Amino acid sequence: MTEILKVQGLRKAFGGVVVANGLDFSLSAGAMHCLIGPNGAGKSSFFRLLLGEHAPDSGTVTFDGKDITKLRSFERIRRGISVKFQVPGIFKALSVRQNLEVAFQDHLKSQSLDTTIKEMLAFTGLTKEAMTPAGILSHGQQQWLEIAMAVGVEPKLLLLDEPTAGMSPDETRKTGDMLHELNARGITILAVEHDMAFVEQISKRVTVLHFGSIFAEGTIAEIVDHPGVQEIYLGAADV
Repeated sequence: MTEILKVQGLRKAFGGVVVANGLDFSLSAGAMHCLIGPNGAGKSSFFRLLLGEHAPDSGTVTFDGKDITKLRSFERIRRGISVKFQVPGIFKALSVRQNLEVAFQDHLKSQSLDTTIKEMLAFTGLTKEAMTPAGILSHGQQQWLEIAMAVGVEPKLLLLDEPTAGMSPDETRKTGDMLHELNARGITILAVEHDMAFVEQISKRVTVLHFGSIFAEGTIAEIVDHPGVQEIYLGAADV
């Protein structure tokens, strides 16, 4: 399959702390892929390198066939990368609809703006909450609002940093269903996640990061059975 994302020799250190240690990583267009690893493995830093929020010390990032290593964050977003970080970046004093307007206004014209907002409200089940201040939504609803803010601009690649953190099991399941629908629409998804049940729900392939390096890659079954992964991430391996 065509590669939508290719990272080669990516390295980044903050003083003596190495967050990316010569990373080589590729992602096929249309994939749903998860990154896992213990705290401090470099997962969020990897996302910030992909977004251009951190400049790498060395290495390259290629997106949709073009080298974007030197592009700024807004230029990468315009090329089709969108992100939802773990902590919702919503405007709590604004209504749900106003949050979507702010997210979409630089990308969509007035007629398509209104249509897209209605579609995103329906997609996330927030139609009745359109005029509700975002700050009084439940935690799960706030997470869904930010997913809507990220996907309404029709990205080619959606980065999700722990999208189900703090959610109930039912909310987590609904989130997985939403991501499958987005993927069916042609959006490639790369998610950082700790909930292994959710990883199993959405992802066929998993990459394990450890100390800024790729420790293992494979199917969810291969990763769960990997004795090294059991030791560093899932708990001590059986002996």
